[in-house]
Amino acid sequence: VGTMAAMGPLPAMGTLPPLPTLGVPGVPELKPLTRYEAMRLGPGWSHSCHAMLYAPNPGMLFGRIPLRYAVLMQMRFDGLLGFPGGFVDRRYWSLEDGLNRVLGLGLGCVRLTEADYLCSHLTEGPHRVVAHFYARQLTLEELHTIEISAVHSRDHGMEVMGMVRVPLYTQKDRMGGLPNFLANSFVGTAKFQLLFALKILNMVPEEKLAEAVAATQRPKKAAIDHAGGAA
Repeated sequence: VGTMAAMGPLPAMGTLPPLPTLGVPGVPELKPLTRYEAMRLGPGWSHSCHAMLYAPNPGMLFGRIPLRYAVLMQMRFDGLLGFPGGFVDRRYWSLEDGLNRVLGLGLGCVRLTEADYLCSHLTEGPHRVVAHFYARQLTLEELHTIEISAVHSRDHGMEVMGMVRVPLYTQKDRMGGLPNFLANSFVGTAKFQLLFALKILNMVPEEKLAEAVAATQRPKKAAIDHAGGAA
């Protein structure tokens, strides 16, 4: 299912439709720009392309907590969570060709197209980087095949330490699931892109995203005490 429709068709010269914002309290906004604007940036800019692969998941955790979707991320060599992808040299590759080349090293069995393009944002920091993000909906069986293929890819155990699924639920303690996952360390724009995609693709209600982010900002003493009591 292509996600380009969520952003509209590529604009003609001089017509740049407004892009949606994340709008989740506690998460700094990144500057959005259209694909058209990104392609007009000069040679001093670097382009990174990453992809979120996901599938509807009818499963129930413990028989009572809806899983909603299976969303893939990966643990990187530096201990940070991120999405499959990497930098694309625009001198030799289109965005999609460059992304697919990197995905082939880490996953080996999926190819994305311009129809899977979701958004572009300028990154924070001293480097001039524009981050392009793609999303592809698969079946749960297709997603599982990719997880198996990733174990046999060239980068497995080297630059990629393994694939992980994002828990999209929040347990009764208000920390288990998505809040605890968001408390991990993410590389670059990955955390922003995850929240942005979950909102734009209506995978998690905006108020639930805000609650999950807010939970990560609470003191962790209660969770430590709870763990001690359980022990």
